[in-house]
Amino acid sequence: MDSLGAIGAGVAIALENLFPPLPSEVILPLAGFAASQGKFSLLAALLWTTVGSVVGALALYWAGALLGRDRTVAIAARLPLVRTADIEKTEAWFERHGTKAVFFGRMIPIFRSMISIPAGIERMPLALFLTLTTIGSLLWNSLFVLLGYALGSRWHEVTDAVGLYSKGVLGVVALAVLAFVAARIRKGRGAHRARS
Repeated sequence: MDSLGAIGAGVAIALENLFPPLPSEVILPLAGFAASQGKFSLLAALLWTTVGSVVGALALYWAGALLGRDRTVAIAARLPLVRTADIEKTEAWFERHGTKAVFFGRMIPIFRSMISIPAGIERMPLALFLTLTTIGSLLWNSLFVLLGYALGSRWHEVTDAVGLYSKGVLGVVALAVLAFVAARIRKGRGAHRARS
C-alpha cells in the first residue's frame, strides 16, 4: 500500500478473491489505517478495494462459466462420495437462492470467493452478478475500511475480532463436510448390507 497506494489495496483484495488465504480482514482495516494517515483518501480506499473485489469475483465467475455444467458433472462423477444427484440438488438450490447467495456470500469468509464459481457455471446474468457483487462487496469493504480508519494504529484489533468469526465459519464448514462424509459412508454400508 505504501508503494501503490489505494490501487495496491485494490490489487490485494482482487488477489484475496483468487487466493482466499490472503484475508480481507487484514487488508481492509490496514487500508483504512493508511487512509487515516493521509497516504490516500478514504474514498479512494473504498473505491479501489471494491473494484478489486469485483475484478477478483469476475475472474472466478468466468472460470465457472468456462468450466460449465457438463464438465462440473463429469468432475463430480469422479469424486468419491459425490453423486450426480448432488449436483442437481445444488443447481436447484442455486436457482432458488442464487441472488441471495451471491449478495450475502460476499460477507462470509471462504464463500466470498467461491460463490462466484457456481454463479458462472449457472450463467447468472452478468449484470445481476455485477450488481449484487458490487453492493455486497461495498458493504463488507466499507465496514472494515471504516473501522480501520476510526481505530487508526489500533486497526489490528479489527483483525483479531474478525479472526474469531472466520474460525467459526471454518469450523461450521468442517463439521458440515464431516457430517456429509459420515452420512455417505453410513448410507453406502447400509446399501451394501441390503445387497448381501
